[in-house]
Amino acid sequence: MTGRVLVLGGTGEARRLAGELLAAGVDVLSSLAGRVADPVLPAGEVRIGGFGGPEGLADWLTRHRPRAVVDATHPFAARITGSAARAAAATGTPLLRLQRPGWTPRPGDSWRFVDSLAGAAEAVAGCRSVFVTTGRQGAGAFAALPGRVLVRAVDPPDDPLPAGTTLLLARGPFSVADEVALMRAHAVDVVVTKDSGGQMTEAKLTAARELGLPVVLVRRPPLPPGMPAVATVEDAVTWVLRR
Repeated sequence: MTGRVLVLGGTGEARRLAGELLAAGVDVLSSLAGRVADPVLPAGEVRIGGFGGPEGLADWLTRHRPRAVVDATHPFAARITGSAARAAAATGTPLLRLQRPGWTPRPGDSWRFVDSLAGAAEAVAGCRSVFVTTGRQGAGAFAALPGRVLVRAVDPPDDPLPAGTTLLLARGPFSVADEVALMRAHAVDVVVTKDSGGQMTEAKLTAARELGLPVVLVRRPPLPPGMPAVATVEDAVTWVLRR
């Protein structure tokens, strides 16, 4: 077994973790799925591309024998998280999930939680102007919406989009003032997002609160049973250093 730690990344937390582990003298390899055309890269060595499911990741772990794996992927990257859990169990590799907490409603918020993108599309089907901020993947769930739809993503979605779509390609963080101006300019009457958590894209929720707009949030997928998890980079660093 080597001293290297494999960080399954693509999030701000993953980049911070890689930097802090390197500063502590830990050899880190960050792995990105490659689904974003121009990703923000962490410090240290980086590999880009999938492993080929749980079997492919298990094979990689068997060949490279890292001391541990930290899954710091997006809270909605359920497939990758599931593969990591299965591969780590199959190879006896220590595994930790680093996942930031979800958002908490504040006074003045009007939030409705749903279980899926399809449920979100159904919840806003009667609205005149919908702001969809659920990312590139799964945008096709909103293809049948009849009204105006503002879709924001880092890269263009592959799925068909609603006929009344305005596509905005942008990468956060966004300011509250900019979000308010955007929602006013497009006469948005409802915001749709995933319960991703974190500060990078939280401004849209503050803007919706200030404008008195409802928000539809897609709940996070559950973690695999028994998967240990922490909510902060500091706790993840402590866990690695104790291995």
